[in-house]
Amino acid sequence: MAELLGTHPLEAWSTALERLPDTVGITVEPFVAMAVVRLGAVGAAASEALGADLPTMPNTWAQHGTGRAVWLGPDEWLLSSTTETPEELEGRIRAAVLPLGGSATDVSAQRIGLRLTGARLRDVLAKGCSIDLHPRVFGRGSSAQTLLGQAGVVLLALSGAGDDFVVLVRSSFAGYLADWLLDAALEFTPTHDS
Repeated sequence: MAELLGTHPLEAWSTALERLPDTVGITVEPFVAMAVVRLGAVGAAASEALGADLPTMPNTWAQHGTGRAVWLGPDEWLLSSTTETPEELEGRIRAAVLPLGGSATDVSAQRIGLRLTGARLRDVLAKGCSIDLHPRVFGRGSSAQTLLGQAGVVLLALSGAGDDFVVLVRSSFAGYLADWLLDAALEFTPTHDS
């Protein structure tokens, strides 16, 4: 029987993404385990059970250990881990939240991350994102579920300067979003005369 080899959904775009200038950098983030957590009540018990403070303010995220906790809704969070397998993360979270009436679902294969950096990044994102990304409004720790181009994404601000973001996009839309970002960044890419 032939063995299926896993390939990243953006493998075909890697060369084009690497050629972008420093003013608009797009890097594919390594695979991470992700789980959606649903809890009816949040408090010290949930944070203690999970070993992570869940953000309770809408549209925020927080670093926890080797991952992130992203607020998705009043009773829903996306937790990630760079050191656990998807099965380990889901199992650990499920064991912690079941006694609290919660649930955990592995969604690791659902989304991939793109790291967006650079001084012209907000200009690129403004072409297809209707939210205000100015650092005074959307600073470090902010998150939003929004459209970028025509793709639904979760956008996380990693810096207070407005030049460092992570975009989580569904794997099936990753190619579209990569093409869209490359096109949107075109005017900020210096031309080379041969």
